[in-house]
Amino acid sequence: MAKPNKKGPTKTIMIFCSKCKAPLYKYRKGGKGALVKCFVERIVEDHTTTKCECPQCQSIFARETLIRGTPAYKMIGGKVMVK
Repeated sequence: MAKPNKKGPTKTIMIFCSKCKAPLYKYRKGGKGALVKCFVERIVEDHTTTKCECPQCQSIFARETLIRGTPAYKMIGGKVMVK
């Protein structure tokens, strides 16, 4: 399998906690599908203090994993919202 493009897409989205609406990441997303995973190298701004945990309500919204040999966060369904 090929690794994800280093430069990545130019379109950025904001990812928020769906429980308390706190901002989590500003992310360069490719494609128009649902947000399933976030590659760590594509995160532009990180508002979290600990990995995969909301800074306000401390709910866990993702799991750390390797996808195609690249570190990524796999989102848990319904825990995040995108704008």
